[in-house]
Amino acid sequence: MLSCKDLVARSSDYLDGQLTLGENLLARQHLLFCKNCRRFIKQMRLAQATIKALPEAPVDDVDEIVQRLTDARREQKSR
Repeated sequence: MLSCKDLVARSSDYLDGQLTLGENLLARQHLLFCKNCRRFIKQMRLAQATIKALPEAPVDDVDEIVQRLTDARREQKSR
């Protein structure tokens, strides 16, 4: 059976479905017996859902910011 430390280390892979069948079974077995890790996984799922629900930042201004930084750097070099 996995320790709590092992489960936490593999929690992202567990939540993303990237564990092998054996690893997944070990993680699920641990979660059956460990209330604290069940709470941790529940909090991780909530955090993932919250992040997915956030609106994406507009990317339109990135080119303008890059251009201003490039211009400012050129100006500093020319001094």
